[in-house]
Amino acid sequence: MPRKRLILITGMSGSGKTTVAEMFQEEGYSIITMGDIIRGLAAERGLEQTPQVLGFLAKEMREEHGDGAVAVECVKKLKNMDEDIIVVDGIRSLAEVDVFKESFDAVLVATHAAPRTRFERLSERGRSDDPDDIRVFRERDMRQLGFHMGWAIGLADHMIVNEGSIEDLKNAFKELMEKLGRK
Repeated sequence: MPRKRLILITGMSGSGKTTVAEMFQEEGYSIITMGDIIRGLAAERGLEQTPQVLGFLAKEMREEHGDGAVAVECVKKLKNMDEDIIVVDGIRSLAEVDVFKESFDAVLVATHAAPRTRFERLSERGRSDDPDDIRVFRERDMRQLGFHMGWAIGLADHMIVNEGSIEDLKNAFKELMEKLGRK
């Protein structure tokens, strides 16, 4: 029996990961969002979902259970899904990639945008865990890079640079789909 295939998406906050995941969803793919594991943990503990709280929980989980801890929780969900190809939004490290590759065939896609672009996007997005000032934004970047996200971005199988319009991103997505053998 062939193994399920995963399309793993990595990138710094505000680089377009979720937008790309939504484009996959529009094409009929199911999505698992890794950040939902951390947000769920905060909800279980009755904690406010601020960037600081979620960052603390993510760091705590990884310190207690290893760098692949969030991926391990996702794998449990993925194994119960029927789809042959599933998109995972929010890869933070190569350790997570390794966890997924133990059970599935996987390809890693990175999204990239400059810090100023990402901060502006996050400021406009207004999700509860989005940073409200540049200092908090930088702290979040440094925390994510502390999970070795830069390695995952740098070693991705495919890269989407997301500095332009949504139309530019849609065109880059179409090119990615062709590279993945899906049109």
